[in-house]
Order: sequence, then structure tokens, then C-alpha cells
Amino acid sequence: MAWSSIRVANSPSLLCLPLAPLPSPPPTSSSTSISVPLSRRSSSIRSITRLSKRGSSLVMGASSSSSLDGFNAEEITSLTVLRADSGESVQFRDLWDQNDGVAVVALLRHFGCVCCWELASVLRDVKPRFDSAGVKLIAVGVGTPDKAQVLAEKLPFPLDCLYADPDRKVYNALGLYYGLSRTFFNPASAKVFTRFDSIQKALKNYTISATPDDRSSVLQQGGMFIFKGKQLIYARKDEGTGDHAPLEDILNLCCTAPAV
Repeated sequence: MAWSSIRVANSPSLLCLPLAPLPSPPPTSSSTSISVPLSRRSSSIRSITRLSKRGSSLVMGASSSSSLDGFNAEEITSLTVLRADSGESVQFRDLWDQNDGVAVVALLRHFGCVCCWELASVLRDVKPRFDSAGVKLIAVGVGTPDKAQVLAEKLPFPLDCLYADPDRKVYNALGLYYGLSRTFFNPASAKVFTRFDSIQKALKNYTISATPDDRSSVLQQGGMFIFKGKQLIYARKDEGTGDHAPLEDILNLCCTAPAV
């Protein structure tokens, strides 16, 4: 199998992916609807496929194989992350209104990841739609606040929406994938080839200096989560590098009024 590297101006080789065709992921199961309160443990939270309304509760459909194993709401919400602008420690649950506020929480791989710069640029560009819908955008990355500031300045990205998790505590609590095979050899990573132009655009001001000093951190994968108050209404774990949640699903859930 032939291999190649995506290269940028000041990076020798940040991401290696196979050029040969990769097998398609296994077919997903049929859609069902479930509601997942944060007050209880769940081991089968999956990606959204459709949105409906039951009273005032948003529900999500289950179809992906990206289950959230070992989900522990109490552990997650009590964890702390660091503000990118000040380095101040803040509890994860204090990042959005715990009554009925809606928050899109994007867990980036790390601040020096080329695919994460692309994801951050996409989220930045749709932030006005989140704002108009009263949705709070929260992006968390692996690394220290000074590394987060590099991304925020160079991309650019709103600093007040950016948080650092240098010890990957939130990632571990959510059971997000980690390891060499997930980072470089997972078939889902081939999706980045369909977005090459988007990635190149996002990397206009890219710098490798945003990469964590702890190089083992680059093996972390991310995910996307949406909360409504204390209820988790969307959860998706990235299967591989660049395997981001479909933006259409996120916008439909957060920024589109459900049919009456």
C-alpha cells in the first residue's frame, strides 16, 4: 500500500494516511430515538440521525457504531478545564447554563492537529448561527493554554470559546479513542481526502508550534457533544483522524426549529 504525508509550510509530516482505497465502514443499524439525561449512566449513546420533539425534550436517533462506553455524568461534569485566555481552571459543568441552555462541545484532538484547525475554522464560521439560536459554542483541545492561544491567534478562533485539557481528563472520562492505530490507520481517516481544499484553506496561517509538548497527546481522538441543560442530546466519538461529526446534523439539532 502506498503512503504519503500531508505537508504544510513549516511542518515536516503531521498526518500520514493511506492513498489506496480503504474499506467502507460497517453498515449502521436502523434509527431509533432515545433521550439521555445527564443524571444517569449510559453505555450506548450514539450519533444523531433524526430530530423530533416530545413535549419540550429534544431526542436523538441512534445509528452509529460510535457508542459512548462507560459514560459517567457525575465524573464528567465535575472535571475542570483551563480557559485559553487566562489559564484559569473552570468546572466543565459551569461552561453552559445547567437549566435549559444549549451548548455545542467540540473536543479537538490537539491544538496542533491540521484537521482540528479545519474543524475549528468551520465552527468559527457557523458561530453566528449558534449565537442567533442562543447556542453556546465550546471547543476543548489537548494542550496547554499557551498552545490554545496560538491556534486562536493564527487561525483565528474566538478565544473566549476555547479551553485546554492538557491531561486529557475530559477525553478519558468520555471514553474517546486514543492510540496509534486510531490516529494513522483507521479507515474513517480517509475522509480527510474529500476535504483537502478546506484543510488547505484552514492552514493558511498554520504553525506546528501549537502542538503539545507531550508528543503522546497527538494520539488522542476527539468527538462532538451537545447538551441541553443537564441532558446530553447528541454524542459522537471520532473513529479516526479527521472523522468529524457532520455539520448538518449539528445545525439541524441546534439551529432548526423542529416541526410542530
